[in-house]
Amino acid sequence: MTDVAALRKLFEAEAERDRPESDRPDVGIIMGSDSDLDVMAGAGEALDELGFVELTDYDDPPAAEYTYESWVVSAHRTPDLLYAYAETAPDRGLDVILAGAGGKSADLPNMTASIAYPIPVIGIPVQEKSVDSVLGMPKGAPITAVDAGKSFNAALSAVQILARTDETLRERLVERQETQAADVATVSESLHRQGTTAFRESR
Repeated sequence: MTDVAALRKLFEAEAERDRPESDRPDVGIIMGSDSDLDVMAGAGEALDELGFVELTDYDDPPAAEYTYESWVVSAHRTPDLLYAYAETAPDRGLDVILAGAGGKSADLPNMTASIAYPIPVIGIPVQEKSVDSVLGMPKGAPITAVDAGKSFNAALSAVQILARTDETLRERLVERQETQAADVATVSESLHRQGTTAFRESR
């Protein structure tokens, strides 16, 4: 069984480790509980779609140009782990953090944004009742956030941030958008040509 102290030491050791940038994760995904995973999985799906690979072993990183990592970090139950994760994030290579939390006291995104600053943090309210908590940062303590449950969009936003200085990611985002547009055009033409009744029956 792993304890909090061991994970803190892991993050701290990774921050001090001399390794190539290519072996470091670009995006961090954290959530307050594994019960949030069904919502937060959308972030991984979006990153996978855009060519990222999940890094699950620091000693054996995947041979991929872009990677992300996933952790459970509770702001309330393991605040020291949260501090270790967020404080070491820059030295561990993270460029963007996606933080999701549920409940009325969804403090993980906010705390992460404060501690990891100036790394951008995108907050993901896991439930509708979490929205106000995630958005409730005071002036001078910025956080970007998406609507409840929209972790897929949060990941797309993270890639948009990275794409500002990475032409490959920019091209992937543009290609994805063009594919979506083409799909809409195809559906629109089918609806028009078949008529409403036949189109509905063909779906």
